[in-house]
Amino acid sequence: MSEPAPIPSAPRGMLAVLTTAAFVIFAQIFMVAPILPALAKVFATTPSLVGLAVPAYLVPYGVMTLLWGPLSDRVGRRPVILASLVAFTVLTAATAFVGTATAFVGMRVVTALGASGVVPIGLALIGDLYPYQRRGWALGWLFGGMAGGMAFGAAGGALAEPLLGGSGLFLAVSVLGLVLLTMALAVLPPTPRPATVPPWRKVAAGYTALLRTARGQRTYAYVLVNAVLHSGVYTWLGVYLSQRFGLGEFGIGLTLLGYGIPGLLLGPVIGRLADRYGRARIIPAGLALGAACALLLATPLPLLAVQASIVALSLGYDMTQPPLGGIVTDLPGHRGQAMGLNVFTLFTGMGIGSLAFQALLLPAGFPVALTVFGAAATVATAAAVPLFRHERPRTSAPTS
Repeated sequence: MSEPAPIPSAPRGMLAVLTTAAFVIFAQIFMVAPILPALAKVFATTPSLVGLAVPAYLVPYGVMTLLWGPLSDRVGRRPVILASLVAFTVLTAATAFVGTATAFVGMRVVTALGASGVVPIGLALIGDLYPYQRRGWALGWLFGGMAGGMAFGAAGGALAEPLLGGSGLFLAVSVLGLVLLTMALAVLPPTPRPATVPPWRKVAAGYTALLRTARGQRTYAYVLVNAVLHSGVYTWLGVYLSQRFGLGEFGIGLTLLGYGIPGLLLGPVIGRLADRYGRARIIPAGLALGAACALLLATPLPLLAVQASIVALSLGYDMTQPPLGGIVTDLPGHRGQAMGLNVFTLFTGMGIGSLAFQALLLPAGFPVALTVFGAAATVATAAAVPLFRHERPRTSAPTS
């Protein structure tokens, strides 16, 4: 599908830099999980202790976006994105030199706080520069970068750690961060500050206002539900593949690589379809696809069918989260704050999903856990049809 005509206020190269930044940042988030056993050996500790680094990154990342969003509404998107890229680059490099598991977990917390301003404020910037009727295409690129980063990070962590070691991985990512920072300085446009912004003491009231409209309530609710469902399944796919098929790190890495391919290749196309035909169709269809994949994975499929289901599961995510993000950028109020709440909800859901799946998995096993998640996604699909029926192509956005 061809690229839309350029928008004068969106500089050439800006979308490519933001997409690459999303890819790199999400790759370094998800490269940690597959190398936990190796890190445990380096730090002479248990995988369970060093494994705290995963939620230690996700939770602060989500919480900090609640501050980055309002800050970008006040000082502009460009300085927030650049400052966050600087923090990401420096702190990722510093992580390579820690000597204990405790210090490693602590650095993940600090890195999450610093890095969490790039992607959500990049999404807000796209909302500033692209009209709603054409926004899905641009958001599709950025969400595609996230999905690709998730998959390539998990696979790259497993495949590259034996060659580079944990420290080498973090240093390599920091070099990429430096390159991105240089490019961002050249292409990110200055965005005007709004004429009036609420004082900091009213920020909480702004978040409450976003949740008062019916449109905001259903959109954020589905951001949460969708994150719970996908993160719960995806987080444990490595263990699933190990137990079901006896795959090692290399095989798991290659199999999980398929999860991000649809988003990386089809994200902009899905976004254009959402722009053209409306999100009323795309969101329920994506939920239905995710539900079907979870239910299929609960059955004794051969490995090839499992690989196909993982790719399709990723496609289900790409048909839901980016269109939901597009709606968030169109909610009334300050866009940076709206996107901050979106990312907070997304990462909170990811953490809840991982813990909820684990709670089901340990006592009952994978078939039961996958069946429960698939059934829940089926219910969410049925509810989404009437809830999102008004999200159709239009010339102006509804506010309720």
